[in-house]
Amino acid sequence: MTSMEKLKKIREELKQMFLERADLIDGALAALLASQHVLIIGPPGTAKSMLADELCRRIEGTDYFQWLLTRFTTPEEIFGAVSLKALEQDDYRRVTARKLPEAHIAFLDEIFKANSSILNAILTLINERLFHNGKEIAQVPLLTLFGASNELPEEEELTALYDRFLVRFVVGYIAEDFRFLRMLEAQKQGERTHLALSELQDLQRQVSDVTVPAHVYRGIADIRRELNKKNIQASDRRYRQSLSLLQAHAFLEGTEVVHERDLFFLEHVLWRDPSEHEPVRHTIRELLLGYEEELTELLYESREISDSATRPGASSDERARALIEFHTKLRNILAKVDQIIEKAKRLDRPLERASAVRLEIEQLQKQMLEHF
Repeated sequence: MTSMEKLKKIREELKQMFLERADLIDGALAALLASQHVLIIGPPGTAKSMLADELCRRIEGTDYFQWLLTRFTTPEEIFGAVSLKALEQDDYRRVTARKLPEAHIAFLDEIFKANSSILNAILTLINERLFHNGKEIAQVPLLTLFGASNELPEEEELTALYDRFLVRFVVGYIAEDFRFLRMLEAQKQGERTHLALSELQDLQRQVSDVTVPAHVYRGIADIRRELNKKNIQASDRRYRQSLSLLQAHAFLEGTEVVHERDLFFLEHVLWRDPSEHEPVRHTIRELLLGYEEELTELLYESREISDSATRPGASSDERARALIEFHTKLRNILAKVDQIIEKAKRLDRPLERASAVRLEIEQLQKQMLEHF
């Protein structure tokens, strides 16, 4: 089994285990492939830590660190105890074995509850992948940090840490009864598909080779412009980092090129407050699907015109005038469809829907002329 086949199998196994978590699973895997970090906001008992733990179990050769942070948490619990032997040499260095600085994947529950000294160290660690340990600055192997919280941070000093989580999800308890029953009836999972750390690193290299076409860049710029109009602003760094996530998402979908449809996943990247999630989602969908909705409206209008034109009971003069009027209306509609097609071509969007609508309107026009 190839590493890509293993990755797909892991993805499906996780979706079978964690119901109503498909986007979160894709986000976690994409973040792992892109070496980005994930924040999960939700109440206790929503499988936040379980998902991170289960994902780590699938990657052989990695170290996993998990901890519940409180305002009483000490640096020793997260970064390791101070080395007494190093102190004898006037070096305030920590023994980091089995602690966060040596983890490939980590889960920090209630991440915003820790004190400022811990949070500042975490910020440097997840942002620069560096840990200041005594007289040395060590490179850490961290691939992805999963942070979880019951609520958003309110203190200004936490803003920088909050912004370092590129992917953000709000989760709740299972909503649908039939999925809740599936969860209750679920049996303990048998064999797990595993991926070696070296295979994961190879997949990461492949992700970096995924092509980002020019129209995707333009699509991101369009999304940014429309969100700015709604006073929903993400940092330039966030937009820049989202490219690696889009590459990883496209790779998960089995393609070597980022497609416009991958931009839908930015709904989990560009909001700051959960109240902004739906406006972000709506804006992206409106930009990417807007022309299809316009096509549907033009097609319905053409059908109404055709029905009116072929309505019985009118005199020959009335029918002649109606023919000219309806023919002109359909011609104008076809011109609008052609404009949409040209715009779709410039943005490298799929043309099948637009071409099919144009063909149907042409057929309606032909039938109307034959009727008269």
